Amino acid sequence: MSNNSEEQGLHKSVINWYPGHMAKTKREIKEKLALIDVVYEVIDARMPISSKIVDIDELIKDKPRLLIVTKYDLCDKEQTDKILEIYKKDYKIIKVDLLNGSNLKEIVAATEKLMLPINEKRKNQGMKARPARVLIIGVPNVGKSTLINRLVGRKSVNVGNRPGVTKNLNWIRINKDIELLDTPGILWPKLENQENAHILASLSSIKEEILNVDDIATFILKKLFTLYPEKLKQRYNLETLDEDFIEAYNLIAESRKAFSKGGVVDYEKVSNIIIRDLKDGYFSNITFDRLEK
Repeated sequence: MSNNSEEQGLHKSVINWYPGHMAKTKREIKEKLALIDVVYEVIDARMPISSKIVDIDELIKDKPRLLIVTKYDLCDKEQTDKILEIYKKDYKIIKVDLLNGSNLKEIVAATEKLMLPINEKRKNQGMKARPARVLIIGVPNVGKSTLINRLVGRKSVNVGNRPGVTKNLNWIRINKDIELLDTPGILWPKLENQENAHILASLSSIKEEILNVDDIATFILKKLFTLYPEKLKQRYNLETLDEDFIEAYNLIAESRKAFSKGGVVDYEKVSNIIIRDLKDGYFSNITFDRLEK
């Protein structure tokens, strides 16, 4: 169900990011899997296809799973819901607005429900009920740390609007009934679909330092112009998109005063403005993924 790869050859740079700590994280998850009762798979509502770990089934096997959709307040709900409708066949889906902490009680209730058979069996064997041991997993910067802090009700893990804040696996007690194994964000060894890779990069799930900022910025412009042209008009007064982006960049530079000495357009600064505007939420109610037609 991944995005159509017709555009694969159109991207100027090939994106791949699989640092050593991601491979290590996967090994450690496999080692601890026998301890796990439930998995929280976390995806970003603005990219519900691109942010879904492609080899997750191999990693978590047949563990009961909740699909938690973060940043639902930021997405184009009509488009995201079309994709979630497909997922609904296989998973219990819980949509979360991390800003307001909506639906957190639903996560806790669904977890307790999944634990009922385990604790019923323990009761029949003369043992006490025990807390659910939950693994939380997702791509970088999908909102796992913010979700954990919301569930705990205080700041228990560091949060940052960039990938790679969480480095190690850590057990965190959510309440008397749930113990959570927090994990660093992971990708997969090769990002075969470069459309998805560029969406991940655009929405801050790939380390900026490895990216070509011009490539990502022009990708964002193309996506917005194709899917949400009114947002470009509103933000930059941009109504057309030329093939080499020069006119578009000149217009954005004019509106945002992105000039170097001598009044020359600073194209790198314009690229960074586009990327930051998306990151900082100036383009809201967007979903970059689409189902194949």
